[in-house]
Amino acid sequence: MRSKKPSPKTAALDELPKLDEHLCFALYAAGNHMTRLFVPFLKTLGVTYPQYLVLVVLWERDDMTVGELAAALLMDLGSLSPMLKRMERKGLVTRRRDPDDERRVVVSLSSSGNTLRQQTKQMLGEFYCFLSVPVDELVELRDRLHRFTAQAGPDATKRLAVA
Repeated sequence: MRSKKPSPKTAALDELPKLDEHLCFALYAAGNHMTRLFVPFLKTLGVTYPQYLVLVVLWERDDMTVGELAAALLMDLGSLSPMLKRMERKGLVTRRRDPDDERRVVVSLSSSGNTLRQQTKQMLGEFYCFLSVPVDELVELRDRLHRFTAQAGPDATKRLAVA
């Protein structure tokens, strides 16, 4: 798929922004920083960040197909499937063929995966305290990032319709 060409109404910038002035770099650096801060807390649960995200989605709605999980996490199946196998070996999830359609694999939380939910509540409380940023500011930042993701780019209207 070809990327959409800039509108002819756009104009080149007079100056190239410095690294710290690039929005893409600020988002990249913030994402990396957040992950580095969060990983030690996830180690107390014994999961990686992507595994944690899978658990969060399954805590919201258990018994999802691999395709539904991939869509919810904005992940490709090639990355998700091996991770789910590892999570199954750790005893966090179970995978089974859908009896109505053998091509589909349904992922469910195991009792161990469900048990981690309570530990996660404690861990998140500790993590938010560790950040030393008021919770209302964190909520505002999260909401602004969601709006940015929904509104930015040529497919924004499609994302807004789905959301």
